[in-house]
Amino acid sequence: MAAGLALLAGAASATTAGAGADTRLTNDDPGSNGYTYSGGDSPTYTDEVLTACSTDRERQNEPAVEADPRNSSLLLGSSNDYCPVLAPSPQNQNIWLGYYRSQNGGSTWQSSLVPGYPGDTSPASTRAQVNAASSGDPVIAWDTHGNAYFGSEASGVAADNLSKKTNGDIWVGRYKNPGGDNGNPARDASYFAYSRTIANGSQAPNLLGKFNDKTSIEVDRTGGACDGVVYFAYARFTGNGTPGIFFTRSTDRGNTWSNPHVISNTLKDVQFPDIAVTHDGTVTVTWRQIESKRAGETDAVVYKVSKDCGQTFLNQPLTLANFVHYDLQDVLGGSSGTPIDSGVRGETGTPDAGSGSARDCGDGRDACLSGYTFFRQDSQVRSTADENDLSNTVFVVYNATKPGTETSTGTTYGTVASGTGSQSATYFTTIKNGVGQGDGTIVDDQPRGHQFFPDVAAKHGVLHLIWWDSRKDAGYSRIRPPGNFADRSNSGDALNVYATAKPYGAASFPSATRVSTQGTNGNWEQFDGRRVPFGGDYLWVTAVDQNAYVVWTDWRNTVAGADPRPFETSETVPDGFDVHQCRTAADNYASDTCQNAGGKDQNIYGNSAP
Repeated sequence: MAAGLALLAGAASATTAGAGADTRLTNDDPGSNGYTYSGGDSPTYTDEVLTACSTDRERQNEPAVEADPRNSSLLLGSSNDYCPVLAPSPQNQNIWLGYYRSQNGGSTWQSSLVPGYPGDTSPASTRAQVNAASSGDPVIAWDTHGNAYFGSEASGVAADNLSKKTNGDIWVGRYKNPGGDNGNPARDASYFAYSRTIANGSQAPNLLGKFNDKTSIEVDRTGGACDGVVYFAYARFTGNGTPGIFFTRSTDRGNTWSNPHVISNTLKDVQFPDIAVTHDGTVTVTWRQIESKRAGETDAVVYKVSKDCGQTFLNQPLTLANFVHYDLQDVLGGSSGTPIDSGVRGETGTPDAGSGSARDCGDGRDACLSGYTFFRQDSQVRSTADENDLSNTVFVVYNATKPGTETSTGTTYGTVASGTGSQSATYFTTIKNGVGQGDGTIVDDQPRGHQFFPDVAAKHGVLHLIWWDSRKDAGYSRIRPPGNFADRSNSGDALNVYATAKPYGAASFPSATRVSTQGTNGNWEQFDGRRVPFGGDYLWVTAVDQNAYVVWTDWRNTVAGADPRPFETSETVPDGFDVHQCRTAADNYASDTCQNAGGKDQNIYGNSAP
């Protein structure tokens, strides 16, 4: 195990890797080409934030990537980019949308941020009409006129980013070709035109107000009556009320937006919308219906269709596929952070009366009863369409529990329920001319390994599917989370990106192949004061000519270390997920004085795929 940890912690950055090698999109370490201004109107502009981002070795997750339909060598990427956190400015808790640009099909990348972040005084900042302390959940879509659209969910207010007000605004930014629709395609999406807030949250603390989340975006590229219309969907949560899937559209390239309206009707618990536009201009929104015993609803892929450029949607939401979820879950050791005896790691204490369900587990106040360490993983739904496909087919992927793999875990950890684990697989199904083709089939049935965070892209008659896969995890089991041995310690390079592709009409997918040239482990405790892991909620794939390009969150540059805080000292079996940090008893171990020394170095990597 020690060799595996050293490999995870000490590998060099692949900033300028060639074809076939994993390539780093987030150049936030000394010796890289750093972060530069993305506005397109002031080549020499920089500021404290961009300067800090260039060397701070911070965290990035939830990546997105899309290829320019007019220029397949031009790729744009994004992520939740935490690099502004260490910027020397009053707004020092920021997360923002990355803007990563490759002019050579993903072989090299230039890193930047979408304008509008706190501390941005660039010319483009005046065109960024957003008021947020942090922005994340990035999504990207291109039209066929040189414009790229970045969508985001925001938190807080720029002038008040240290409060607990969650805000939850939704906004979209547009990058254009400075030469106009007929400009040189090499300059597509190189000039930041503007960003617009399209839905407001409310200033209630701790997600108790109106909070918008889990964004999706798409543009009509059919050349028909709806060509260039931008579509946006997201989940809205209101206090403890019923969430809904909301939808809006723009007919003037993201400058103004229609009044968002709910399309999920009376469904009680919904999340993860995605949008597809077929050749005839039909807009299909898919999402996950989450099991709700109180409402009698099961886990399912649900969809709704619009035939008039997104102005209205037909009928009630329709069920495409039913499934048994794969949602990692456990029980916290104590709501105040008091860990209890796991029987393995030697933690002691008494659980609080308020202890409840947990979607991720770590140490201290984030410790769970099972003793495992893991980041959030839920069943996901993704969909796409090829605007040139005359069959008007929407291609849908999701991951779910494989029937018959449910088994008792012997602990509070589970994936179906607390105490019940399972194996996760990637499923595929379709919607043809608005009609669902039923429950999905397993894409790549394997005897071992969990498959999760799938995505799909379609272009030129070829389907491309990707997902995270733990078949090479030395500690793989249905009864414990990926990346853990039975003794709750780090099992090394547990995760790899796998991919498969087939022509639209082929009966089945060939066996998947490994895309990432190096594995990774997502359970490093880099969040909540270095107590718990987080890997985001998705990976992303885009079609590039007959092939594809995929991006993922990666921990190969993370520097391992020892956590000196008291809650760690009782571990009889060190978990191996602690990261490098510098704390002393002088301030009761409160301050980490070497935050940019690699303990939080989480990055986005990419590579070509089948």
